[in-house]
Amino acid sequence: MALALDKENYLLHKLHSLTGVVPVGYYMVQHLVLNSFTIAGPEKFNAVIGFFEGMPKHFLLVMEVCMIWIPLLFHAVYGMFIIARAKPNYFGSVYGWSRNLMYTLQRWTGVFLFFFLILHVTTTTGKKYMEGSAKVIEFDAWYDKLTSQGYIWLILYMLGVATASFHLGSGIWNFCIRWGITVSEKAQNAVQKFSIAFFVAVTLIGWAALGGFLIHGNRNHVDTTPKQVHNVQTQFVAVR
Repeated sequence: MALALDKENYLLHKLHSLTGVVPVGYYMVQHLVLNSFTIAGPEKFNAVIGFFEGMPKHFLLVMEVCMIWIPLLFHAVYGMFIIARAKPNYFGSVYGWSRNLMYTLQRWTGVFLFFFLILHVTTTTGKKYMEGSAKVIEFDAWYDKLTSQGYIWLILYMLGVATASFHLGSGIWNFCIRWGITVSEKAQNAVQKFSIAFFVAVTLIGWAALGGFLIHGNRNHVDTTPKQVHNVQTQFVAVR
């Protein structure tokens, strides 16, 4: 069956909806949950990194390519195709309904995430493979990154987490409709409420993970500074 490039394909559209929830959506949630180990301290967070880095390199790479990168790439590229053909019907129109707003925001957040994830992946996983070291994604590297350049990176990641959480939450609602899970108006309204609660909960988990870097990173700096000053003073006295 020929694939027309000027219109959406039924099967690809359903596959796009599915990959947004599984595996991409599932990976995003577990990724933020594991990142929230920062709340327990640098050792716990680095232990998560160490667990994955302890896997055979070829196995880890195949798992990342097949379960993350390929589904994410398909979802992102086909999503941009859908967005290019979209006709927003909330702002500047008479159809100011909540679902029309979700439709518009779903596409705006998709555009933002497309570029945000390119930046995120290239400066984390991409950099790790280029340098051949996981140090670039460990706790200290993240703390330095988030607190540098006037906390611009922190603000960007806070926006990225909130945007991704909304996009996934709204995507779940859309997925249930597209796959015939929620047929009645009552069921669709119930899932819409769940999507909003899901968006808030996942956003808070992601922000808590970012907060863990700041809390424990600051403590580490405060704890080590007096020791460093004391060592310098001792060396100065010894020289004299």
